[in-house]
Amino acid sequence: MNKLSTTLNNLWMTRPNHAKVIHNMPLTLTVWVRWVRLKRAAEAGSSRKLSQLTPQLCLLLSLLSIMTTTQAIAYDPNTELYKLYAHMKLGNDKQYRCLVTLWRLESQWSPTANNPNSSAFGIPQLLKMKETNPYKQIDLGLKYINHHKLYKGDVCKALDKHKKVGHY
Repeated sequence: MNKLSTTLNNLWMTRPNHAKVIHNMPLTLTVWVRWVRLKRAAEAGSSRKLSQLTPQLCLLLSLLSIMTTTQAIAYDPNTELYKLYAHMKLGNDKQYRCLVTLWRLESQWSPTANNPNSSAFGIPQLLKMKETNPYKQIDLGLKYINHHKLYKGDVCKALDKHKKVGHY
């Protein structure tokens, strides 16, 4: 049974978004350094014509905007607290892993997630839910799974249904 851990050895398992940022850093820095060099060369009256620099500058600017956009998808540190709370409520590692996947597909673990096609709201995306407290949302989502006649408390069955039909 895997234990929930935030030690250095398990950092890449518990915080995958940080790993993505760290892997993207060299690329971002490289693009930034190229941009600064091109800008300085243009300002210093380099032998290159501005028309020769324009395509490269456009490419670099677009790469910078793509990287800042992907990194702008904020990682909410509270998400780890929500997951820890759910893990404590479940007490079963396999069920917890299924729940993490299920609610990632449903809401990205966002307590303010709102489905524009239905009245589903919050982390578990329950219909007509008005609860804004994320911990109560988790309780309600687990209660729904526990009392649903198809799942009978088995989160992995709810995940299987979601994989088949797109909701649980």
